[in-house]
Amino acid sequence: MNNIDYDLKDLAQVTSAYDPQQQLDILDFLDAEEEEENQQPIPKNPRRYFHRDRAGRATLLWNDYFSNTPTFPEDKFRRRFRMSRRLFNRISACILSYSHEPIPSYFKYFHQRRDATGLLGFTIYHKITSAIRQLTYGVAPDIFDEYLHIGETTSYRCLENYCKSVIHLYSSEYLRKPNTHDVQRLIIKHEQIHGFPGMLGSLDCMHWAWKNCPVSWKGQYTRGDHGHPTIMLETVASYDLWIWHAYFGQAGSNNDINVLNQSDLFKELLEDRALPCNYTVNGKQFTKGYYLADGIYPNWATLVKSFKSTVEPKTTKFKRYQESARKDIERAFGVLQGRFAIIKSPARQFYIEKIQCIMYTCVILHNMITEDNGRAFCGLEEDYQPVRHSLSIRERFDTHLRMDKELRDSTIHRFLRDNLIEHIWCLPPNVRIRPNQQAGPSANEAGPSGTNNQHEEDDEEDDEGEEEEDDGEEEEDED
Repeated sequence: MNNIDYDLKDLAQVTSAYDPQQQLDILDFLDAEEEEENQQPIPKNPRRYFHRDRAGRATLLWNDYFSNTPTFPEDKFRRRFRMSRRLFNRISACILSYSHEPIPSYFKYFHQRRDATGLLGFTIYHKITSAIRQLTYGVAPDIFDEYLHIGETTSYRCLENYCKSVIHLYSSEYLRKPNTHDVQRLIIKHEQIHGFPGMLGSLDCMHWAWKNCPVSWKGQYTRGDHGHPTIMLETVASYDLWIWHAYFGQAGSNNDINVLNQSDLFKELLEDRALPCNYTVNGKQFTKGYYLADGIYPNWATLVKSFKSTVEPKTTKFKRYQESARKDIERAFGVLQGRFAIIKSPARQFYIEKIQCIMYTCVILHNMITEDNGRAFCGLEEDYQPVRHSLSIRERFDTHLRMDKELRDSTIHRFLRDNLIEHIWCLPPNVRIRPNQQAGPSANEAGPSGTNNQHEEDDEEDDEGEEEEDDGEEEEDED
C-alpha cells in the first residue's frame, strides 16, 4: 500500500513539471535556427585570377620570332621549334584557313576570339608555340607561363587541338603507304647505298613509357626488361629517315612478333593489292620487296634477318652489311626522340587515345621536317590513285589464305637470304654509293636529294638529340 502511494506521488510531480507550451516553444526555436543556417551561403574557396598580358606577350613573341626583323635568327628558331619558320607558317596558315564544312572544333579553337569581358584571346602563334614547345621539350604544360602567359589548362588544350589538327590535315600524305613511284625510288636508293636490291626499309619497334597508366592496367602494359608500363610503336624507316609505317598503341608486355601480327604492315599484301616490286638478286627474279629486321622476327618471305653468329666469310660479310643497313631504323628512332623530347619522357596523359594523337603527330612532323630539309627520297604524286578491287567475301577469304601462306613461307625466306649472301659476297669493296657521291643517271632518277652531303646532314640530326637537354635549360633561363 505504501509503495502504491509513493508511485502515484512521483507521477503527480512529473505531470505537474511537464509544460506542453514550453516544449512547443523549444521546437519552434530549433526550427528557426536551422532555417537561418540554411539561408546563410556556404563559404567557398574563391577562384584565383591571374592577370596575363595577352596582347603584350603576343607582341613580344611576334618580335622575337615572326617579324621581318626578328630578335632571334633562323638558326635559333630551328633549334627551339625543331622546324624552319617557313614550315611553321605553312602549318599555321593551313589550320587557320581550313574551311570545309562542318569545321571541326579543334580548328575553331585556333581562331582568335573575344572572351566574356570583351578582351581578345590568344593568337594562333601563341597557341601553336605552346603546343610545339611541349612536344619538343617534353615539359609540363605551364612551364612557359612566364614567357607566353598561358595557363596550364589552356596549354594542355593547345597541345590536344594542335595534334588533332595536324593529323586531320597531313596524315593522308605524311603517313601514307609507298606508291609505285616511291617503291621504285626506294629500291634504287637502297641498292646504291646499302647494296641490297629490293630493300624497302628497316623494321623495328620502340617503347614509350606511360607514367600515369591506370593501376589495373600496369600488369598488361609492363614487360620484365623495362620494369614500368610502356606503349609500343612499330615503324618502317628508309635511309633518308622517312617513316613509312607507324603503328602505335599496343601494350608494352607484347614482343615485336605480337605487334607485327596485329599491325597493318602487310594488309595490302594479304589482300593481293601490293604494288609490283620486281628485282633480280644473284640472277634470280623476285616479286615481293622486303624489310630488314632483327633476330626476333619470324622467317617470313618479306623479312631478311642476319645471323646470330657466323664463321664463314660470306655470312660474316652479309651480317656486317645487314646490320649496317639496319641502322636506318635506329637512327630514325634517335632523331625522332631528339626532335620531340616528349617521346623520350614518360607520357603524362591518362587516356591512350590522347597519347596516340601525340605520337602520330610527332611522326607526321618528323616526315614534314625531313621533306622541308630536302632529304626525302620521294615526294607525293598528286595524280596517284590506289587501285581498288571489288571481290566477294568468298574471294577475299580465299585470297587472304593464299597470300598468308606465301607471306609466311620460310622456304622463300631462306632462298632470298641465300641469294643475297651471294650477291653481297660478289660486291667489290666500297661499292656502296653514298648520297654525297656521284651515282650516275640512276641516282638522278632516285630524287633531287641524291647529291646532298648526307653524312653532314646526319651529323646535324644527331647534334639535335645531344643539344636537346641543354636547350631545355637554356630556354627556361632565357624566357
